[in-house]
Amino acid sequence: MNTQTFLDHIRNEHFYRGQIIHVEHLPAREARYGQLDRPLPPALAQALARKGAHNLYTHQAQAVNAVRRGENIVVATSTASGKTLCYNLPVLEAIIKDRRTRALYIFPTKALAQDQLRSLRELSQDALPLLRYDTFDGDTPPSRRSRIKKECNIILTNPDMLSMGILPNHSSWARFLAQLRYVVIDEAHVYRGVFGSHVANVIRRLRRLCHFYGADPQFICCSATIANPGELVGELTAADVTVIDDDGSPHGPKDFIFWNPPLLDDHSGSRRSAHSEATALFTQLVQSNIRTIAFTKTRRVAELLLIYARQALQKVDPSLAERIRAYRAGYRPEDRRQIERLLFGGELLGVTATNALELGVDIGSLDATILTGYPGTIASTWQQAGRSGRSRDYSLSFLIGLDNPLDQYLMRHPDEFFRKIPEHALINPTNPHILGQHLLCAAYEMPLNHDDEARFGGQAAYIPVMIELEKRGLLTYANDRWYYTGMDYPAESVNIRSTSGHHFNIVDVSRPGYNVLETIDAEMAFFQVHPGAVYLHQGESYQVTQLDLYTRNAFVVPADVTYYTQARDITDVRIIQSLRSRSAGTTDAFWGKVRVTTQVVGYRRKQQYTDTVLSDEPLDLPAQSYETMSLWFTISPDFAERLRAQGLDIAGSLHAIEHAAIGLLPLYAMCDRNDIGGLSTTIHPDTGGMVIFIYDGPPGGVGISEKGFDMLPQLWRATLQLLRECPCDDGCPSCVQSPKCGNNNEPLDKKGARLLLEMLLGNK
Repeated sequence: MNTQTFLDHIRNEHFYRGQIIHVEHLPAREARYGQLDRPLPPALAQALARKGAHNLYTHQAQAVNAVRRGENIVVATSTASGKTLCYNLPVLEAIIKDRRTRALYIFPTKALAQDQLRSLRELSQDALPLLRYDTFDGDTPPSRRSRIKKECNIILTNPDMLSMGILPNHSSWARFLAQLRYVVIDEAHVYRGVFGSHVANVIRRLRRLCHFYGADPQFICCSATIANPGELVGELTAADVTVIDDDGSPHGPKDFIFWNPPLLDDHSGSRRSAHSEATALFTQLVQSNIRTIAFTKTRRVAELLLIYARQALQKVDPSLAERIRAYRAGYRPEDRRQIERLLFGGELLGVTATNALELGVDIGSLDATILTGYPGTIASTWQQAGRSGRSRDYSLSFLIGLDNPLDQYLMRHPDEFFRKIPEHALINPTNPHILGQHLLCAAYEMPLNHDDEARFGGQAAYIPVMIELEKRGLLTYANDRWYYTGMDYPAESVNIRSTSGHHFNIVDVSRPGYNVLETIDAEMAFFQVHPGAVYLHQGESYQVTQLDLYTRNAFVVPADVTYYTQARDITDVRIIQSLRSRSAGTTDAFWGKVRVTTQVVGYRRKQQYTDTVLSDEPLDLPAQSYETMSLWFTISPDFAERLRAQGLDIAGSLHAIEHAAIGLLPLYAMCDRNDIGGLSTTIHPDTGGMVIFIYDGPPGGVGISEKGFDMLPQLWRATLQLLRECPCDDGCPSCVQSPKCGNNNEPLDKKGARLLLEMLLGNK
């Protein structure tokens, strides 16, 4: 593909208005090779040679050598750098030497496990014809499960099945666990936030049972490039790890284009819809026979882009409209597998997808990727962009800026992205909401004793949670052990991808029977499937007719509408305990525990394409409260007087800083904007004065606000720069307006926010 020819073509299209604001030319990189301390077994070396791999890249050789030395490792290299060999080679070598060796491969998704099963089959079919391996997950037929446990050297699974299906039934896995030598954790960077905090506890439960059966497995982990791979994997596995990041893999040349939707109004700062821009680019690429993935941040937008693109392609070539699909979590497994096969086989020219396709599922060689909005982290951006250009040919990647502070900051400072080191991935295994669930699971698997205190977070984390579980009658103490008292199966109710552990079914009531379209986390139900909400599933619109809070069902019917819905909420934050404090600029900042109360009070109907607000509708839903961690900083009354003297709105200034700072916090902490909440007020009952809160969205906290607390002056400086550079007069979605604001972005005072930040930093 000639990327320059396509870019020249785009510049001559009717919709082009200077959207290309930066082109980063990434040159091809030649391979660098390493040496093994000793040769591989002949059969394994011959199998590699048949695959065309006559030499190992530097990181592959270093990984094999380190595993041979008995080290736990994490390989942190780029997409498509051949990380699979970093664990397959040492594991297969060990099995060749001792057929009793067992290995457990853990992947974040079933799709990735199935894909890696194919890779393992290709490598081992000649080298180890008697090797036994298989996937063990929710799709595994019961008739095969007993054989897999008894016979397989390598079992590929996911953390959900490990937590819910394997560990609670460990007695039937006794032989496998006793001979378990290696645990492989692929895509380790995915295990951050709530998900990572859960998985860290699942791994602790696994290690506990392995110890009981006399095994101490070695960990081989792989990650995308992040700032702290050793720290993350150390927290994840509770083990010391060696970091291997000397990436020797080659790649072809790539043009990475920053594409900013044009301004519609200089004064208001409003821009053309990024979704319209993505649709135009996607359809142009498909028409040019360029195989493309268009990534989106939400399920809804993935479906909307598919609808828009099909409508556009129907006008120019109806056959092309049938060669694009949407791909996201929530689809049935068989539907996802079919889309993967069609994409790999070339039948599909394009897919609109969430980050469900960000991970390393082999879908063949793609020519282009479109990122509709900054994915939230540098690591995820390179993961998504790396889905194109997996061969040595030229490839294209487009990053389309959304109308929000972080995207527009990067659009104005592309070097900030291309030169910045990746973010820190954060987890908190001792989050009491998460730890408590896994302590119940561990007690069910085997009674807890005093040795488990060190394994599950130490005295400060373990004892308060254990006391609470005893008070609730879920654990009882006898003979120096804690026993689970329930009659149920605790792991069954633990949703390791959320803190709530509950979900709602989305049920289509237009057809006979109980037709469940998909499920949604309980934490998001009030926001996405409230009464009147428009919900998209496989490109079709459904409207929620009823949200049953007792049965946790959202009842929907097909709806032919040209609008989407957006929930509105109000929030209150109360301080429970300050744990840390510091001087920051000209004020004091704090970090500690807070109680957040949120109530969804209504929703907006917004026109597709234009985002025009059609109406505001009220809702009557119960409030939800939870404890989490937050940073907060106070504002001097003297500053307020200076704002007032210049006719600036004090509440609007605080509110604008809150929105803009939250929007930029993902620059410093590996998180999504939706993982963070905030509140600003001129009089807070707990401080007696003006204060701004920025808190972790997940109950119990996962370290985001603490990272913000540590880097608060840097966050203020970036926020001030954003406000100075945004071309709007009074504030816009690119700087201080937030789509999540429950107060309809009122009041906001951009000029006051600039002055207040200058005072906080001591510049005024």
